[in-house]
Amino acid sequence: MRGGRQSQRRRISTRGSVHDADVTEETSGTEDTQPRKRVRWGSPGGQEEEEEDEQVDDDSSSSGAKEKICLAATCQFGRVACAYYDPVKFTVYVFEDTPENQHFDLTKALLEQASPDLVLTSSKADDTFMDILSNHVDGSGGTFQVRPHKDFIPVKGQDRLFSLRLLSELPTTHIDYDGASDLGSGSEPRNAYDFMRRRREMGGDPTLQKWNASVRLANFASVENSPLCLGSIGALLDYLARARAVSELEDEGVGGLEVRNIEPLLLLDAMQINADALFSLQIFEDENHASIHSDKTKEGLSLFGILNNTKTTLGRALMREWFLRPSMSLAVIGARHDAVQCFTRPENLATQNAMHSHLSGTKNVPRIVVAMKSGRAKVSDWQGLVKFAFHALLLRDALSELNQAGAVDIVKRLLSALDVATLREIGNMVNETVDWEESTNTGRLCVRPHIDDELDNLKHIYNGIDSVLTNVAEQVSRTVPPDYTTSLNVVYFPQLGFLVCVPMKDEWRTEAGITVLEGWSFQFSSDSHVYFKSQEMRDMDIHIGDLHPAIVDREIEIMQVLQEKILVYDQAIGHVCDVCAELDCLISFASAARSNDYRRPCMTEDNVIDIKQGRHPLQELVVDTFVPNDTLIIGGAGIGVTVEQENDGNDEDEDSSDRCYVKNSVMVCTGANACGKSVYLKQIAIIQYMAQDGEFLSQRQQRYTLKLSRSFVPAESATLGVVDKIFTRIQTRESVSRVQSAFMIDLNQVSLSLRNATSRSLVLLDEFGKGTLPTDGAGLFCGVLKHLLERGASCPKVIATTHFHDVFQNDLLSPYKLPITFVHMQVLLVSSSHESSIDPTDGNDTDDEDRDESRVRITSGDRITYLYKVAHGYSLHSHAIACAELFGLSKRVTSRAQYVSELLARHEVCQLLDEDMTEKERHELEDAEEVCRKFLAWELSSTDGAGSQESVRDRLAEVLGRTVPIA
Repeated sequence: MRGGRQSQRRRISTRGSVHDADVTEETSGTEDTQPRKRVRWGSPGGQEEEEEDEQVDDDSSSSGAKEKICLAATCQFGRVACAYYDPVKFTVYVFEDTPENQHFDLTKALLEQASPDLVLTSSKADDTFMDILSNHVDGSGGTFQVRPHKDFIPVKGQDRLFSLRLLSELPTTHIDYDGASDLGSGSEPRNAYDFMRRRREMGGDPTLQKWNASVRLANFASVENSPLCLGSIGALLDYLARARAVSELEDEGVGGLEVRNIEPLLLLDAMQINADALFSLQIFEDENHASIHSDKTKEGLSLFGILNNTKTTLGRALMREWFLRPSMSLAVIGARHDAVQCFTRPENLATQNAMHSHLSGTKNVPRIVVAMKSGRAKVSDWQGLVKFAFHALLLRDALSELNQAGAVDIVKRLLSALDVATLREIGNMVNETVDWEESTNTGRLCVRPHIDDELDNLKHIYNGIDSVLTNVAEQVSRTVPPDYTTSLNVVYFPQLGFLVCVPMKDEWRTEAGITVLEGWSFQFSSDSHVYFKSQEMRDMDIHIGDLHPAIVDREIEIMQVLQEKILVYDQAIGHVCDVCAELDCLISFASAARSNDYRRPCMTEDNVIDIKQGRHPLQELVVDTFVPNDTLIIGGAGIGVTVEQENDGNDEDEDSSDRCYVKNSVMVCTGANACGKSVYLKQIAIIQYMAQDGEFLSQRQQRYTLKLSRSFVPAESATLGVVDKIFTRIQTRESVSRVQSAFMIDLNQVSLSLRNATSRSLVLLDEFGKGTLPTDGAGLFCGVLKHLLERGASCPKVIATTHFHDVFQNDLLSPYKLPITFVHMQVLLVSSSHESSIDPTDGNDTDDEDRDESRVRITSGDRITYLYKVAHGYSLHSHAIACAELFGLSKRVTSRAQYVSELLARHEVCQLLDEDMTEKERHELEDAEEVCRKFLAWELSSTDGAGSQESVRDRLAEVLGRTVPIA
């Protein structure tokens, strides 16, 4: 098999090379008929050449259908990644490292969506993965090449990616800095901006360009932690550069490629959620082993951990695959919701537990089948196959006991897949052939009696060999001299045959050696015995033979025949395992929904998130009492879009006053520190994620089956539209290996969301803007929100939290002019006199003049209680000092902070300078202040007319408190 694989790879590579030559000739002919001028920056007449270049670009784009799409992909260790180049849009699409299943459904979907004409892969990719690529290319008439593994090294791929002008060269902007415009060409640079400008004019700094590329890469795609993806990008860019050098006779390397954009490859009908969002929402959480000598990990407190109650290996792998690729198909979501609702019925509880118990008895049968094909199946593997058939039959019987399950898709597919005759035949064939007791004792597969006459005869002789050896030993002992040995035995060794065993004598241990009788031949010796081969032993070898190997060989032949009969049902067994794995996930979701009181959401085509009494599925497990909250937000309601506002009519509900029915796309949440804003932010995204959680199928598979799963959500009720992407700016994952600061990483996350968000996307911004000057951070925060709102009907759903209270003044984020929903987290203030009140807030109807009056600051002795309840309006109080006292800061520190905060609020921060003054200096300062106040109160316009000079002098003397001397 290995030799066949290598020959196939050589054949494919040769065919690809011939095709490349044909492509080169066609490209060269095209270039000869349509010469294209290249524009050099700063060259004379560059504008005319650029116009001509743009005209050629238009011509080439019109004939873009003839351009060939090149895709580089690799798959190793169960993970797949790829990258392809669109020559019409001049865009590189990248697909991050993602786990792949045994059927390679993700690979097939990627090939169907990209439709490449040329496919490149690594020589170290999985063989099955190569077969799928080759079959797809053969069917589409393209070309398939196996490239050396050195082309797919991640480090080389990163270097080639950093060489692209799109990343390494910043956009050209002219900025006049103080002192830089007056510098002559021969003068020394006076500041950093002038120094960097001169370096760029001299041809560019390679170190600076690489640094720019490393920083800007995260603005386009998150591939830093995807080595397979980086290797695929490097192989793709290297191939494109070599092809361009041959066709255009211009070898500028990767830097000469025309790449205008880099975008993540989005699967059709699958939600995009990157590693940062998965980490921020705590979808997965790996905990290290307690021992420092072990590199194993386990699932910690995470969404996957609380929902994963699967009993099978395939079920766990399938659920993890669903969590990585939530679906966007409403039909599939509804079908799977029906299944979970059926399993959560009280009357189906006993049946569900029985089904889950039967699933736990099944093993990883696809792995067993692979071991059988390779001849490495053990006794435990055959036992697992029999158990699988047994529990599958019990599972089918349990399905008939489910109530109201006739219309459930998973039940119908299980009844169709679980063929009773096939399963019974598999179980009976194995169980009637294998002797389990003997197999367990010997550690190999043994066949039962009465299966094969020849085998039974060999075992009969082998089992009665003890009496035969005793008789032969007596005969041999009569021919041995009495002084040679006092005793002897005849023994049988597999592969060696029959031997005479004689005790070792002391004289045989000397230099004289062992004495061998005539007709005997020495075989080997141990510390206590010597073994010989006599004529009688040779005769027994001929007539009886080597029994044990003969028995083993015959049993292997019988098991091989049985294995061939079993492998006839390979496809049927694999299909049953897939359906059982999906059932395992569905029952796991149903168990979690019943245990945690999850409800079925209502999925709709509308672009809305309407949640009533929503909860955070992880936070509610670690607190005594969790306060649920409502959420209403819609997509596409930016500036200039008129949205019909309506109330659900629940005026009699006591909590209806707390619900905000204003339909906006942007929600800003404010409140005190540690009041639960981040938890509220995450719970909205997690509820949406759970509603769409499921597996992605290729378009070809969706024609035949709906094979997706969904879980219920932690809320009283929820009406949810489909979200295509989730972007987060919540947590910053810093590392010394990254060249960005924490603030730059935050900017990269926001930049990625701005580039790729659509009206169906969900963007979470948790205190974006911190990490820099408050004025700059507030400006960035307002700029991002206004930019998204200005998209109008393309505005995504945005939920943000902030402590920049100044943005609510001076019409920066005015509730009167911008379609933004303002909410806050309520807190209860308890004063030293034991009077309690809800923290006052500023709603949309509060005037600017009343805001300062409504601000209530906590004084010494006051206590704060977090209510964790979302209310309408925004809060202008962070209560940071009370939070600091609550979490252990000393009273001396917080009192000083309270004093400074009050001075800042009254704009009297200069009083801090008076603290080190003496009493005399303080009196002098008060006198000077009094003089200034009198002088400023003096109306100079009233001092005119005759005698004004004397009146002015008198007035000045009065202001200064002095007496004017009489002339």
